[in-house]
Amino acid sequence: MSRLLIRLIINALALWLTTLIVPGVTVTAFPPGDTLAVVLTYLLVALIFGVVNGVIGNFIRIVAFPIYILTLGLIALVVNALLLLLVSWISGLLGFGLHVDNFLWAGVLGALVLALLSWLIGIILRPFVKSR
Repeated sequence: MSRLLIRLIINALALWLTTLIVPGVTVTAFPPGDTLAVVLTYLLVALIFGVVNGVIGNFIRIVAFPIYILTLGLIALVVNALLLLLVSWISGLLGFGLHVDNFLWAGVLGALVLALLSWLIGIILRPFVKSR
């Protein structure tokens, strides 16, 4: 359970940094919009992204395995951008959360930056997580 919570925090932190780096990727907090609401919004969006990536993303990766081989994995950028847009749509239905302006610029670049930051933060925090 603690690994899940740590992974959620890592993804929320990576999402926050992505919104600072990539124009066109924003997060709108639910009312009243204070600091606690913003933090909880990032955690909820990270949870939604984790569920979408874990369920739908893994299904797509299994079904499209030959395409991954043919494109040497570059199709992963498109798949991750589409998953990011799906999370944006789902959180939009809830009335708060992630907003991605467009697929080509914000979607692909946002997915790439999010993946790199999540990977980098995970590597940095790995010694602290394994010491528990």
